[in-house]
Amino acid sequence: MSETLDDDLYQRTLALLEPGEIELIGCVVHTTLGGDEDLEMHELTVDVNEIIADAAGKGETYIEAGNDDTDFSSNQFQGLTLDDEAFVWECQQLLRNETFDIVFYYEADADQDAIVEEIEALDGVDRVTPVP
Repeated sequence: MSETLDDDLYQRTLALLEPGEIELIGCVVHTTLGGDEDLEMHELTVDVNEIIADAAGKGETYIEAGNDDTDFSSNQFQGLTLDDEAFVWECQQLLRNETFDIVFYYEADADQDAIVEEIEALDGVDRVTPVP
């Protein structure tokens, strides 16, 4: 992936984290998964869900798909707590230069270093770019 595309994606991710009701941080997960590896990308999203929920101390979560709710796009997902459906994370899955990049954002009190380290160890991950 070119430096320009990386910078563009980083800047777009920063814009998603602009101040709102919840202070957010995030990361861009650059994968080795091609456009025909939807199942593997889904499995990676489930694995990242567990990592973020653990690092944020949120307990058990479930994933709500964008196509389940008209407020979201088809490649947008949310991790919500089982107990009270509270926000844990949100992501967009993007096909860029024939591989998927997944942009995750979550509450700023999550352990960013632990999240990045654990995601980098997952199969199918090329690298992770943390976003403040």
